[in-house]
Amino acid sequence: MYDRGAAVVQSDAFENPGLPPHRPRQTDLHPEKARRAERQVVGWFLLSMLGSVLAIVAYIAVPIESGDMGTVRFNNLFLGLGIALALLGVGFGGMHWARQLMSSHEVVEERHLSRGSEKSRARAVEIFQLGDEESGFSRRSLIRNTLIGAVALLPLPAVVLFRDLTPSTDPVAELSYTMWKPGSRLALDPSGTPIKASDVTIGSAFHVIPEELSEIGHNEGYLDQKALAAVLLVRLPLDRLNEQPDRAGWSYDGIVAYSKICTHVGCPVALYEQQTHHLLCPCHQSTFDVTNHAKVIFGPAKRALPQLPITVDDEGYLVAQRDFTEPIGPSFAERLGRVDPEHVPLSSAADMENRA
Repeated sequence: MYDRGAAVVQSDAFENPGLPPHRPRQTDLHPEKARRAERQVVGWFLLSMLGSVLAIVAYIAVPIESGDMGTVRFNNLFLGLGIALALLGVGFGGMHWARQLMSSHEVVEERHLSRGSEKSRARAVEIFQLGDEESGFSRRSLIRNTLIGAVALLPLPAVVLFRDLTPSTDPVAELSYTMWKPGSRLALDPSGTPIKASDVTIGSAFHVIPEELSEIGHNEGYLDQKALAAVLLVRLPLDRLNEQPDRAGWSYDGIVAYSKICTHVGCPVALYEQQTHHLLCPCHQSTFDVTNHAKVIFGPAKRALPQLPITVDDEGYLVAQRDFTEPIGPSFAERLGRVDPEHVPLSSAADMENRA
């Protein structure tokens, strides 16, 4: 508690100095300088349009050739220069327009409620119209039209780049078949050493690739084939393995093999929990139950990991019985309706009919 009568009234507080006097710019005083500034703004917007076009042309005219890092550097160089010109042209043009041609009068706007009265809302419309008049957006048609053109062309390089990320061929065919074939030995990644069933102990997990993958060079699609065929090999106690009747012969003595590519967005499912026998995708935490055909038990993934049917050869090495029976990787709409029925297990085929 304190005595309010002892409060001190400040008499030497700073007074509001107000706004400084308006200083007209050269473009306000000389019409010819205003016209020159207008031409400069138009020039920046035209440069932005040119940069957008150059980015698209550079992306097409300087293709990336497999194995040639020089083409990668040149493609990135010219593509980056085009996009930089497009962005800088819009940015510098807009700043020059605001600094030299738009109204430079300083104003103070008092804070008000989020929704004003009808009178204040009508006043807001008047202010918007005044701003349009002061900026010259409607009156300076050349600046307005070049700005619209620059902004319209600016997204085109991104559209071209993102469109080119999709496969040029049928995605179903690209993702439905891998290097795995009957008799392909399972080999350690990246050494390529074949794996015997006796090497896989309970609780262990191996990152596996086809043995034939080592015969492919990096310039011949090595990484693409590896991304399709990557497998995670796990051994479980037989009493923990719950197999469907149509997949009873897909494992060997508790050893199961599943695609390493997550069915959500394609991240590598590389984390294995020995106690729970769960596979975890580190990207978005989708969790798959190895004891039940890698079905999804948590996370955004919508379907189980595709299983690779395996067995052993005469020398005791683990081999594939055949390729995956469904497309690997993220789910997509065409997967259900366009997959070869002979390439799909009975359970999946029935699921397709039910969804249809």
